[in-house]
Amino acid sequence: MSDLTPAVLNGINMNTLLNTTAIAAAFMLSVSAGAAPQADLPARLSGHVRAIASAEHNTGTPAELEKAALYIEATLAAQGYKVRRDEYVFDGHKVRNLEVSIANVQPGKQPERIYIVGAHYDSAPGTPGANDNGSGTAGVLEMARMFKGTVPAPGNELKFVLFVNEEPPYFNGPGMGSRRHAKALKARGMKVEAALILETIGYYSNAKDSQYYPPGISAFYPNQGNFIAVVGTLGSMGLVRRTVSGLRDASTFPAEGLAAPAFVRGVTWSDHTSYNLEGYAAVMITDTATMRYPHYHTSADTPDKLDYASMAEVVKGMSVVVQKMIQ
Repeated sequence: MSDLTPAVLNGINMNTLLNTTAIAAAFMLSVSAGAAPQADLPARLSGHVRAIASAEHNTGTPAELEKAALYIEATLAAQGYKVRRDEYVFDGHKVRNLEVSIANVQPGKQPERIYIVGAHYDSAPGTPGANDNGSGTAGVLEMARMFKGTVPAPGNELKFVLFVNEEPPYFNGPGMGSRRHAKALKARGMKVEAALILETIGYYSNAKDSQYYPPGISAFYPNQGNFIAVVGTLGSMGLVRRTVSGLRDASTFPAEGLAAPAFVRGVTWSDHTSYNLEGYAAVMITDTATMRYPHYHTSADTPDKLDYASMAEVVKGMSVVVQKMIQ
């Protein structure tokens, strides 16, 4: 992920725009009839981050990238999923996206509505990438576990996707795994209702002035970096609003939202943009990365820096949001 610069749309506090009708908090108890207890969720998230993001893993370190991919595959297979590999070669490197899904679709039919929960699993050059984006990857793995056995409403499919090649030198280019995934869905005429991308969700602080903004922004948002942000372009404003509303109803964990023009610096800087480019609504779920996290894209972005208890609250909250969408 690149820098995230929050912004206010037309001088209006997005906090007000996004305070819409609440969804029932009871969904927290119904993510899956067979879901495992969530008391151990922080420890499970920590375990995933340590396995995936204790060393740099990208096409510059192919053995570590393969190690991360194999761990993701093994984890999803152990949860009872059949993992689909989407292998491709770009710039001389053979890489792959990884995908599992649950669906309620008649045999031989295409889904009427697709919902995506995704994250990139590669790290930037020179960093283990514990927060960027071992945290998001861990969140997707745990959400997949929580939803195993859930039956969506008829016609719906929920995909959990782990992307390769989000970081430089592939960022914002055709080699991105998410770009490939979104284009393939569009080519098949698939209707994607929402793509929810988990991007750096692991760092929080209650300290005053631990959250930074460009001039003119701070008056509209907290100065404490203790919230999760939902970020999208103007075209995805409805999804931003819906996601923040669901998070606020699901949990007392603070959630803020931003919808802004695509030219605003940082608003398009993650895998959600790949879906926007194909005309799909998509948002980034983030701790705001460089606007808060002091170890962003450095060798110090290691697993010991993350707040796994807060990560767990975000993952549980997002599970409620997704449950509401697919039912």
